[in-house]
Amino acid sequence: MILIDTALEAREREGRPVRVGVYGAGAMAAAFIDQVTTAVPGMRIAAVCNRTADRAMAACRDAGIADVATTDSVAALEDVVARGGTAVTDDPTLLTRSEQIDCLVDITGAIDYGAAIALDAIECRKHLVLMNAEIDATIGALLRRKADAAGIILTAADGDQPGVQLNLWRYVKGMGMTPRVLGNIKGLQDPYRTPTTQAAFAARWKQTPKMVTSFADGSKVNVEQAVVANATGFHVPKRGMYQYRHDGHVNDMTTMYDVDQLREWGGIVDYVVGAAPAPGVYCIAERAEPLHRHLLELYKLGEGPLYCFYHPYHLVHFEVHNTVARVVLFGDSCGTSLPEPTVEVVAIAKRDLLAGEVLDGYGEYMTYGEAENVPEVRAAGLVPEGLVEGCRLLADIAKDQPIHWSQVEAPSDSLAHRLYREMISG
Repeated sequence: MILIDTALEAREREGRPVRVGVYGAGAMAAAFIDQVTTAVPGMRIAAVCNRTADRAMAACRDAGIADVATTDSVAALEDVVARGGTAVTDDPTLLTRSEQIDCLVDITGAIDYGAAIALDAIECRKHLVLMNAEIDATIGALLRRKADAAGIILTAADGDQPGVQLNLWRYVKGMGMTPRVLGNIKGLQDPYRTPTTQAAFAARWKQTPKMVTSFADGSKVNVEQAVVANATGFHVPKRGMYQYRHDGHVNDMTTMYDVDQLREWGGIVDYVVGAAPAPGVYCIAERAEPLHRHLLELYKLGEGPLYCFYHPYHLVHFEVHNTVARVVLFGDSCGTSLPEPTVEVVAIAKRDLLAGEVLDGYGEYMTYGEAENVPEVRAAGLVPEGLVEGCRLLADIAKDQPIHWSQVEAPSDSLAHRLYREMISG
């Protein structure tokens, strides 16, 4: 981001770095900690919270942070941060209550834990960047309402595919175009993948089999596109989206969409499998005026009325610090859910499921997620993929069928379930 680098350099010269609190110490969190520590002037990791504090300590030390100390109180955390060190804790409330932290980043991917973090951050009026698309897709609209009421920014992240699409959406709108499709580019789609089939790939890339499975079975891309839809007011053209297979460039895809249908819908989210440039994102937009269509053809974007714009990659942890800087230095958001969602991700049976079974979670063996428009979700009483874990089945469910609330007994102690009910009740 062009303004961000100079603003951060100024903070570095002034000796006032932006102080970041991180939740999580997995592969992406550790990479973000290292990136900020080694490559971002004017910003530093002030504190890291993880349910296993030793893992957070290891992530900090691997990043070359010399002064790292475990803490069990706000006062102790603030003493460490004030002297220029990094505090480590397993207590998430220490970060939200510290005056020594400017912005929080959730990189956990956990639903209930992420919900608790978000509520506490909002209560303490602490800005929060979500590298947790799962919680955003499930209860992001409610969190947006609460964040607005508290006067804080809750935002998706640069580098993550939803954030890259939302940046592209803003860029295209800024040129006077009308975005009609916001899309994700995937290399693989197989809804029946499991942590067993993905174990070797996960080990190679130092990821968890569960997270890698969510990429492969399509749950993750559906979650990501739900986040984009809810931030823009877009919809899905059908449950699960079109998910076209295309072995060419995304530039060729403008003829694959019916422009009149897109106009009627206003805007949709979608994804394509096999297209180049992977793993990028695309925006198909419309410009109708003859002068501008003539000039867009001159600039080699085609004859219109639909034009394809794309970003050829998403670099995840390399870009997240830009969001932190946007929030703290400019009061800007990368993108956040509207107060009412347009799309949710519903749970679909990955195999034949039997009454009495207790469902496992996102990216595991029993379900995959597909994006669906909210009116259809509500009318059919469908269970969100983000809320299936711990639900006990009251009926058999055939493979590839959606799961209905009438078919499950939900866990009574789940914070995310309670917040979801609050969200849909208005």
